[in-house]
Amino acid sequence: MNAGTGRMLSTIFGNRYTRLVLIAGVVCIVDQIVKALIVSTVPVYQSISVIPGFFNLTHIYNPGGAFGFLSGSSSELRHLFFLVSSFVAMGLILYLYAKTPPGQGLLAFGLSLIMGGAIGNIIDRIRIGKVIDFLDVYIMDLHWPAFNVADSAITIGIGLFVYHLLFKDLD
Repeated sequence: MNAGTGRMLSTIFGNRYTRLVLIAGVVCIVDQIVKALIVSTVPVYQSISVIPGFFNLTHIYNPGGAFGFLSGSSSELRHLFFLVSSFVAMGLILYLYAKTPPGQGLLAFGLSLIMGGAIGNIIDRIRIGKVIDFLDVYIMDLHWPAFNVADSAITIGIGLFVYHLLFKDLD
């Protein structure tokens, strides 16, 4: 690689918004690919034991939010609520990302994870009206609510955000 190519790559990947798009894009693409694999290989409401007594791949659809929030509400109300709240959340993430100081790379990474996860789940909501979940963690008969790659990215991103709020100087 010559010096000109190196400078060009540094300029492209050095741009903070390019990093946001790349990280969020990778999260979203991986989320959608894995969901497509689950849909094509695991029948709905069926499980594949990965670690007996602890972890299954279970194909389910979640019409509600986290932990089934609003799953009992009318379909139209639910759909509208989650679309509007998702777009508001993505706008907030963009605002926070723009305000993130240059030296706060971990915070920017966390916000990028949240953005990618939000986009991954909103694609499901727009496409099929509900979110595909498949990661089923449990001990004996105690199951954590099923989740997906996008949910995992959002959770990790929120964890990084909270870490910065509690332990880092954001100035």
